[in-house]
Amino acid sequence: MTTRSARRTRRTTRTLQVAGVGAATLLALSACSSSDSDSDSSDAAKSPASTSSSPKLTGTVTVFAAASLKESFTTLGKDFEKAHPGTKVTFSFGGSDSLAASITGGAPADVFAAASPKTMAIVTDKNDAATAPATFVRNQLEIATLPGNPDKIASLKDLTKSGLKVVLCDKTVPCGAAAQKALTASKLKLTPASYEQDVKSALTKVELKEADAAVVYKTDVKAAGDKVEGVEFPESADAVNDYPIALLKDAHNAAAAKAFIELVRSAEGQKVLTAAGFLQPTS
Repeated sequence: MTTRSARRTRRTTRTLQVAGVGAATLLALSACSSSDSDSDSSDAAKSPASTSSSPKLTGTVTVFAAASLKESFTTLGKDFEKAHPGTKVTFSFGGSDSLAASITGGAPADVFAAASPKTMAIVTDKNDAATAPATFVRNQLEIATLPGNPDKIASLKDLTKSGLKVVLCDKTVPCGAAAQKALTASKLKLTPASYEQDVKSALTKVELKEADAAVVYKTDVKAAGDKVEGVEFPESADAVNDYPIALLKDAHNAAAAKAFIELVRSAEGQKVLTAAGFLQPTS
């Protein structure tokens, strides 16, 4: 009986030892699992996927832009709103000189996109720009005639023909200044039927058949489709306008305004602008 008792005692001891080892193993595995979980959580917190992104853009961005940018910027505005839900881009299109005067006069705006460095200077000279203007596109002149070009206009000189009703942009507007530069270089004198305050107004005169021709931008001729016919002229190469864009000093929504400017200057923005007929910056 003593021997059997001793054997039972030894078996019980071994069983307890095995159980103890098993429990210890389970505790160790649990600890490792907990440690790994903590480590994974820590790594996840540090991973780029879980880091907080830049603050969400919201609110309205007010953009003052040259009339010739209307179609392109309207498209980019919609793209911007789609990429940043909760934002809205509102535009004021017109002659760059008038827009610049409005800005210096206190009109609320976040971004200014002008059709020439000279009109942008009206704003920068008053220290109303928060960033240095950056050229984002260029534009070249073209003659817009009635569909089919019934007056057989083939050159800038043809616009001086007697009886031809020609419209130009006002000399203070970039498209008008460029037209005057081309005429002067060609030693041509032209008295237009009217001077218009922006390029779209000049083009509309031809579209409505209130004028036989107008000197506008290539982009405007392209946007008009079959409403007009375009005639290129070599002198336009000497009167190409650079288009600068800048964030304004008193911008109410600077973060969203900067993002819109980035879109305009991005590959995506350039694709929209060049498709409309704009030229890329030289540098």
